[in-house]
Amino acid sequence: MAHEGSTGFTLPRGATGFFIPKDGPLPETDLRAFRTALYAAARAAEGRVGEIEGQEHPLTFHTASVVNRTGESVILCHAHHPWIAFAQERRNWYAEEFLSPPPWASTFAEAGFVVLSSEQLAAPLSDVGTSVLSKSEWRQIRYYGITTLGGTLFNAWD
Repeated sequence: MAHEGSTGFTLPRGATGFFIPKDGPLPETDLRAFRTALYAAARAAEGRVGEIEGQEHPLTFHTASVVNRTGESVILCHAHHPWIAFAQERRNWYAEEFLSPPPWASTFAEAGFVVLSSEQLAAPLSDVGTSVLSKSEWRQIRYYGITTLGGTLFNAWD
């Protein structure tokens, strides 16, 4: 279970949102940088920024949207690492409900974020480098039946 993974994606400390106090606090994604990138994305999409919800326990992510003539795009931003994902609807947790990034998602990459594809997010954990995960993180993953990278990153562990 704890190999480097065939997807080339290796989970760093903080990916699940859990931490051990003796190891110190987890990194935090710059919410201001996310908002700036979000407004740039809305301009690129010829739309406007919809509702923005900052991460609150037990969520591991911030949620926002861009609304344009084609509808609303839900954007997830990991709270501890600069990862961006797209989803069909706002939820408290995700497993495989991710969408392919729209063309204007490149504005997030230009701002220093990593835009994750729906294929990456649907990758089974057996294909992901998980050596950094603790026993307690694995307990939570098994308890909640999480099997994908996306489900591990964008969740509400409670």
